[in-house]
Amino acid sequence: MHETFIDIVRERRAGRLKDDPDLFTGLFWSARRGLELGLVDGLGDMRSVLKQRFGPKTRLHLITQPRGLFGRRLGFFGSGTRLTPADIAGAAVEGLVDAIEQRALWNRFGL
Repeated sequence: MHETFIDIVRERRAGRLKDDPDLFTGLFWSARRGLELGLVDGLGDMRSVLKQRFGPKTRLHLITQPRGLFGRRLGFFGSGTRLTPADIAGAAVEGLVDAIEQRALWNRFGL
């Protein structure tokens, strides 16, 4: 599988890869090092790269799963299932915990 991956990268990055013996050792490369090695074409965030490539009027829309009143898991209201107060409370708590986890992940990257 690793050899197939290497072949695909060499084929698609033909002429842009540096001749470095460590290139396909499985090491992790930083963005700058990946640029030096020819593994990437440039550095930037998704929005700026897409606006540069497709014009300043490019708009991105975040696509997310629809949420119920207390979070994602309450999609079962229309299923005819009788909900107990414990079901509703459990789903509300789960939705709250999920939201806190997502916020923590975004904060980890300074977003």
